[in-house]
Amino acid sequence: MTLLLGLETSTKICSVALSDGDKLLAIKEEGGTYSHAEKLTTFIQDVLQQAGVKMENVDAIAVSKGPGSYTGLRIGVSVAKGLCYALNKPLISVDTLQAMALNLSLTENADLYCPMIDARRMEVYTAVYNKNNEEVTPVTAKIIDENAFADIEGRKIMFFGDGAEKCKAILTSNNIIFNDNGLPSAQFINQLAALKFQQKKFEDVPAYIKYLDVAIIPNRINVFNESVVPYKLFEYLAAGKKILSTNHSIDLKMFFDE
Repeated sequence: MTLLLGLETSTKICSVALSDGDKLLAIKEEGGTYSHAEKLTTFIQDVLQQAGVKMENVDAIAVSKGPGSYTGLRIGVSVAKGLCYALNKPLISVDTLQAMALNLSLTENADLYCPMIDARRMEVYTAVYNKNNEEVTPVTAKIIDENAFADIEGRKIMFFGDGAEKCKAILTSNNIIFNDNGLPSAQFINQLAALKFQQKKFEDVPAYIKYLDVAIIPNRINVFNESVVPYKLFEYLAAGKKILSTNHSIDLKMFFDE
């Protein structure tokens, strides 16, 4: 058994999944607004409770590494690295676009799969993958015009993701299909992470962070500078302390036994 906890925060979707290898055990996800800071740790707790799994029994943490929203990715990576540091677990990073392409390649028929994440105006983060989830064109920030994908004309290509909608009026070739599904999900982060776990393709986890601005008071940690990445705070979780921000208190000792 290989228990993987996957986090996906690259877009407005906040998604957490627990898998045994590539078998999904539990998932919770929600979109619509950027609410990762408020919901991510709660979703982790909910998924673990759904599956009846304790945090310390998870074998690795998998996290979406982008491209996507800088703030969303920073939150996801911060939580993932903090948990890995506190629990001494390996960290696995997964390409967001590749996981999106895997999702649709399992159920939809096309020659090529082109996930798109909105980068504002007429720009998208995108890449192209084949049926085997192999990269055909690398990840890039592409400005969309009628010639944006002229190099792969003649092959059946599927566009999807939150950046695809604005491309419908411009990309009108007969070989193009638009699909409203295939949005980012931690379920498919875990599927790709399962292979990386077998291959031991892990990321480094910082041992400390020098510029963390905290003040410690009895049983609580008050974070005055919310812009820092709070890896160091997770040292206090096992002691049952709380992390406070100016907006709310998150009791993260719920991840551990008393």
